[in-house]
Amino acid sequence: MNEHQIGIVGGGLAGLTAAMALSRHGYDIAVFETVPYPHHKVCGEYLSNEIIPYLEALGINLFAAGGKAITRFEISSIQGKKAECELPLGGMGISRYALDNLLYKNVQQRNVTFYFEKVSDIRFDGKGFTVVSRERSVKAPIVIGAYGKRSGLDKTLNRSFIQKKNDWLALKAHYSCSEFPDDLVALHNFIGGYGGLSKTESGHVNFCYLARYEVFKEFKDVSAFNVRIVSQNPHLRDFLRKAEPVFEDSLSIGQISFESKEPVVNHILMCGDTAGLIHPLCGNGMAMAIHSGKLVSECVHDFFNGQHQKRSDLEKAYKKSWNQNFKDRLGYGRIFQRLLLKPQILHWGISTLAQSETLLQKMITKTHGKIVS
Repeated sequence: MNEHQIGIVGGGLAGLTAAMALSRHGYDIAVFETVPYPHHKVCGEYLSNEIIPYLEALGINLFAAGGKAITRFEISSIQGKKAECELPLGGMGISRYALDNLLYKNVQQRNVTFYFEKVSDIRFDGKGFTVVSRERSVKAPIVIGAYGKRSGLDKTLNRSFIQKKNDWLALKAHYSCSEFPDDLVALHNFIGGYGGLSKTESGHVNFCYLARYEVFKEFKDVSAFNVRIVSQNPHLRDFLRKAEPVFEDSLSIGQISFESKEPVVNHILMCGDTAGLIHPLCGNGMAMAIHSGKLVSECVHDFFNGQHQKRSDLEKAYKKSWNQNFKDRLGYGRIFQRLLLKPQILHWGISTLAQSETLLQKMITKTHGKIVS
């Protein structure tokens, strides 16, 4: 049986960030990721500038990787009423295909073992963990859960949110559209959902949207849904008419939950979307995932250094850190999402926001954090 000091289940932004940060201290780390890099993931692919200084400190230069500087935001109602503003911090457009692979290459240079295997169970015996996949079992005194929005592991761990039916469906595809501005991130609403548009390092536009399954299921395929429902918003209709799809098929993920999640489950330290998913107002989930990888790595390092005498002290410190940085942001995200699903209130609200750039900027600030370094 393999043994490591730290096991990280999930090699997305949160898991890779934690691996990078902890490997700088020389820990023996194992990362479990289902699919080898590079690969696309369902994601908004907009990264707030709040996290750029921290990535640079880890040796990651996103501009060198072709990231697009984004400075403007716009939002529209189903009827096409639009409000826009300059982003308070600004951000960057970069695909998960490029970003995850960039972080992976950085981690590869350090004392980190990758197992490209699907984890079926994480068992705690009172002293440490056994991470189980079909191919092997790995022991580690600390395990970090960073496996994304939902997984069979959530059922195995009997997490409360996974027991409830969630009818959100997320779909993503890249498009070629030279007319879409490099410096814009847009959030447009349609019946039963909303979608974001922004450029990536390849010059393609990422279109990622959330839809209620009860609305989506009335149509035979994504193309029909886009024509009949998504295109009722005139801004999305105009984009889809001008754009050419790059992917052969859209990527999708179902049963997405925005309900509250616990940052510690069965002594596993959860981070990224595994610990809490934010409504995609400017797509700030990517920055939160990276930030949470930083927070969990700091708490784990303190534990190994003896600053937390017991496992319970480590878990308490991490919960406190998570809540201080993300609890309010996640709460505001849920409020904004509820408003987005009420067409008349949304149309009135955007009409109001269109007259006040400052008010729109304040709303965006509520789902963003301070500069992380």
